[in-house]
Amino acid sequence: MLDNLLNLVKQYAGDAIVQNPDIPNEHNDAAIEAASGSIFNSLQNQVTGGGLSNVLSMFTGGGGSGVGNGSPVTNNAMASVAGSLMEKFGLDSSKAQGIAATLVPQVLSGLVNRTNDPNDSSFNINGIFSSLTGGKTEGVNFDNVLTQLKGSDGKFSLDDITGLFNQQEGDQGGGIMDKLKGLFGS
Repeated sequence: MLDNLLNLVKQYAGDAIVQNPDIPNEHNDAAIEAASGSIFNSLQNQVTGGGLSNVLSMFTGGGGSGVGNGSPVTNNAMASVAGSLMEKFGLDSSKAQGIAATLVPQVLSGLVNRTNDPNDSSFNINGIFSSLTGGKTEGVNFDNVLTQLKGSDGKFSLDDITGLFNQQEGDQGGGIMDKLKGLFGS
């Protein structure tokens, strides 16, 4: 997933990084890699830190938590990217935040669109969550979870999500909820 995410960041890095005079051209590739790694780490921290429902919501657009500014996933990723750019390239806070505010929503939107596109196999929702959790979600059918959540009224609760996983656990003979312990906020 990380390579595909890097390619997605490269796709959207034009104005934010490549053509940005605040990042010297010889640092463009390093800045793109830093942004990609920061987005991945931010998503990983969301999923493994109790924010699984936020990331699921990003893929369904449910609960107003899509990929726009204001969503917890986007805000965390923007802060992570800005922090990385400040640390690695000495950018001041406002410039780093400007780059992140331009780049991150585009990248996350591209990630969601490509994952949800049945004609694009570069991103697979099950592979994404497996990568983000270090394999802890192997055996969980996130395609099914997202399909059911998308069929809801656009608002879903933690109980809705855990109910879907409990249903899968019953279908598969148990164990899924044990794998997912700690991925939901309380």
